[in-house]
Amino acid sequence: MAKPYEFNWQKPVPSFLQDGAIFDRYEEESSVFEPGCFFKVDEFGFFLSWKSEGKEGQVLECSLINSIRFGAVPKDPKILAALEAVSKAENELEGRIVCVCSGTDLVNINFTYMVAESTEDAKQWIDGLRSITGNFRANNVCPTTCLKKHWMKLAFLTNTNGKIPVRSITRTFASGKTEKVIFQALKELGLPSGKNDEIEPSAFTFEKFYELTQKICPRTDIEELFRKINGDKTDYLTVDQLVSFLNEHQRDPRLNEILFPFFDPKRAMQIIEIYEPDEDLKKKGAMSSDGFCRYLMSDENAPVFLDRLELYQEMEHPLAHYFISSSHNTYLTGRQFGGKSSVEMYRQVLLAGCRCIELDCWDGKGEDQEPIITHGKAMCTDILFKDVIQAIKETAFVTSEYPVILSFENHCSKYQQYKMSKYCEDIFGDLLLKQPLETHPLEPGRSLPAPNDLRKKILIKNKRLKPEVEKKQLETLKSMMEAGETAAPVSILEDDNEEEIECGEQEEEAHPEYKFGSELSADDLSQKESVANHIKKVRQRFTHIFNEKGRDSQENKAHNTHCRFKKCV
Repeated sequence: MAKPYEFNWQKPVPSFLQDGAIFDRYEEESSVFEPGCFFKVDEFGFFLSWKSEGKEGQVLECSLINSIRFGAVPKDPKILAALEAVSKAENELEGRIVCVCSGTDLVNINFTYMVAESTEDAKQWIDGLRSITGNFRANNVCPTTCLKKHWMKLAFLTNTNGKIPVRSITRTFASGKTEKVIFQALKELGLPSGKNDEIEPSAFTFEKFYELTQKICPRTDIEELFRKINGDKTDYLTVDQLVSFLNEHQRDPRLNEILFPFFDPKRAMQIIEIYEPDEDLKKKGAMSSDGFCRYLMSDENAPVFLDRLELYQEMEHPLAHYFISSSHNTYLTGRQFGGKSSVEMYRQVLLAGCRCIELDCWDGKGEDQEPIITHGKAMCTDILFKDVIQAIKETAFVTSEYPVILSFENHCSKYQQYKMSKYCEDIFGDLLLKQPLETHPLEPGRSLPAPNDLRKKILIKNKRLKPEVEKKQLETLKSMMEAGETAAPVSILEDDNEEEIECGEQEEEAHPEYKFGSELSADDLSQKESVANHIKKVRQRFTHIFNEKGRDSQENKAHNTHCRFKKCV
């Protein structure tokens, strides 16, 4: 006999989330402050809902929540004054603020802040909310569960009287349906049907909502199939007709007959017992059109095996054998020219499962000379390198334990590179992979470690100097820093053989517009790049002549080429 299909899509919701708690809520962007909100999560983990006295209820869909974390103390004086008025002083807020980050994409993010009564409550709710978010199974539930989700949302969106406004129901069915059709359907179900009427939540049960949906949006496709199966002779299906339909149409013929046996009358009767609402038809062993519709809209008729959505991969092969989910210009929220850089983007892409992210590193220009991340020479805003490293640490392994690769596009001077390395060591700690694994030395012919070998490890991908040059420059840098010489020691640390110093080439800048002001136009940038390309070609020609010609001829050619090079500069 075919076994009942079981799909456990729910994550257990902790009891304290279902019981709810009081928080003060605020939003920094709009300066909205709402004291004494009662927050709770429903038994299925669909919604985080809240309501305060004298205001309408609000909900946030848990599937839209990207991250839950501790929030920083607000900077808005209005919010601080409002918190002070409810006996929450600024110096007491540390560790008591829960930040709920949500959005339909990675850029348009909303932040809701919940201020708990104690640090213990804040930590408990952060851990609890994290345990139920990111439930991708809940995004693949059956149509009946989706209807239940819509019904629960309506039940949470109560007005100041604690009742469900009829206008909320009309908005739910607004697509292609006139209000008159909805009012008439409500009236037929014995519910208040006026435009300004209200419905008691206890009277608006799921069964009422299900009947309402069938009146407004009937499944005519299922009704047509039902008539085709029974020959349009009766208003019900017999057990034999149901068994025939299940084996000949619903069951995949490619399935193994031992693991997935055929349906028989006994299994058909079990289905009728579960989904048929008419008790008289149950006793007769028959299924109505309504019961047939309920069965087809249940989890038992998923188009794929929902318990296999957690795709399993064998993660024991070398790292280079896998496609790696990667992000380019991770810091940008939009366009690459004149765009905005954001630390939050690193959080969002890592929480979305990305395992390789890019950091374009440039020298900071302030007194503190902090390394920055930006899109060089493109008028994009800056973010601090150390802020990005901190964000990566907090979110790198929330979604996945597999290694995270940081791809450095490094334009920094040696001094600021040293600061970058210190930030990585101090902030990442043991998460940072600083030496090759003993089992996988970096030698020609040896494979890279497997993802399983690198769980919860952060790898840095960065162009390195020759070992002897790197060692010499690092020693020089350390001695200078010990002597207190920290002001741009770049010229001393550059390799003597680098052509940039020999030819007097200017150091690259992340923001040339700061140097030239408003006079630097797009044409100026294009002209500068053209000159740089020409210089590169001259250098290549110089190297070729130097290698091919004799020493005497070599000196003459070098002199001529050097003159032409100076003219280009």
